Amino acid sequence: MLDFSKLGHACVVGLHWGDEGKGKIVDLFTEHYDVAVRYNGGANAGHTVKIGGDKFALHLVPCGILRPDVTAVIGPGVVLDPGVLIDELSELRQRGVAVDGNLCISDRAHVVLPYHKMQDRLSEAALPADRRIGTTARGIGPCYADKMQRSTAVRFCDLLDMNRLRGKLDTIVEYKNKLFAALYEDAEPLSAADLCDELATQIAVLEPLIRDAGVVLRDALGAGKRLLFEGAHGTLLDIDHGTFPYVSSSSASPAGVAVGAGLPASTVSTYVGVTKAYTTRVGGGPFPSELHNELGDYIRERGHEYGTTTGRPRRCGWFDAAAARYAVQVGGINMIALMHLDTLSGLEQIGVVTGYRLDGAEIRTFPADPYVLDRVEPVVEMVEGWTEDLTGCTQAADLPAAAMRYLDRLEELIAAPIRIVSVGPERSQTLFR
Repeated sequence: MLDFSKLGHACVVGLHWGDEGKGKIVDLFTEHYDVAVRYNGGANAGHTVKIGGDKFALHLVPCGILRPDVTAVIGPGVVLDPGVLIDELSELRQRGVAVDGNLCISDRAHVVLPYHKMQDRLSEAALPADRRIGTTARGIGPCYADKMQRSTAVRFCDLLDMNRLRGKLDTIVEYKNKLFAALYEDAEPLSAADLCDELATQIAVLEPLIRDAGVVLRDALGAGKRLLFEGAHGTLLDIDHGTFPYVSSSSASPAGVAVGAGLPASTVSTYVGVTKAYTTRVGGGPFPSELHNELGDYIRERGHEYGTTTGRPRRCGWFDAAAARYAVQVGGINMIALMHLDTLSGLEQIGVVTGYRLDGAEIRTFPADPYVLDRVEPVVEMVEGWTEDLTGCTQAADLPAAAMRYLDRLEELIAAPIRIVSVGPERSQTLFR
């Protein structure tokens, strides 16, 4: 068992292209922490937690909300769709989860509005099929773009003064309508008045939860409370360090903690990198280890690899150790949580991508150019598989020898210790090394 008391403030982050199983690890850690902080992304994320047969799919609210003694904080680096958030909170309340008093929404978080979702959908459809990003059409990218443009951005603190907001939205909606009419043939004009009325209804529900998240977090630190930071997506979807442009629109690596939460980067001492025992990806973009065959289908069905947010089938491939090693280096990862080891049961041999070749020569870097990464030839090492069902294992020593050797080899390749191994979706199906 891990000695959580020695880990200090921690961050849980994905090592590949998201969907790694971060929700389960965050839920596991929050038993030992006081505050859970979501620092990036929006409703395009989907974190799943299974507790005693009950399944929770969270998109905006930190997984820590499922622990009644944990304060859940949505940081300023998150973009929030008020309607989606209200629906999520309503479902949590109906299922007996304490929300009021346990959740804080940053007044600096930016608001996802209907025109963001419209632009997301229209701009993706306007691209040639081979250049589409694979967006979830939740309006996340356009909202972050408005954040950078500044004059067209709306934050949660703006919602607290509806009179001032109405004037601001009149200007923004007029601009958006002109822009969409010029760019897209089938864009329907939006009404600023209708949007304001909708927001007025939504803010009446959310206003009690809106606070200065920075003050909440600094007060928690001053009181000696322990903080856990929850990253959305994965390092390879980071806007700066991922497979650009086939990435999310936020800082999904550990580098996003400081700006997305509003605390010094030195606050965190333990970075937990979450990855599957194989690799998956949703949407467009390069994927060197992808399996376009029955093995890929086998992994997809065994691992139930369909998106929590969209339901889209995930692309599946062998574990990409070259990409994981890059993510470990970018994020300063201290330990690894390896998920879905049980999914690989039944395979006689399992592949691991140890590196890449480009035009016949091995390369030592993770290419910045996605078209280069799409051209690389993966260097695949085959290792012995196992037939045993792992879902009943209660300690690491119960794992078959071949599975232990597989974990040891992955540790060698990614240069970080695998301390946590998941052999099923339940909290109890977690092993410590």
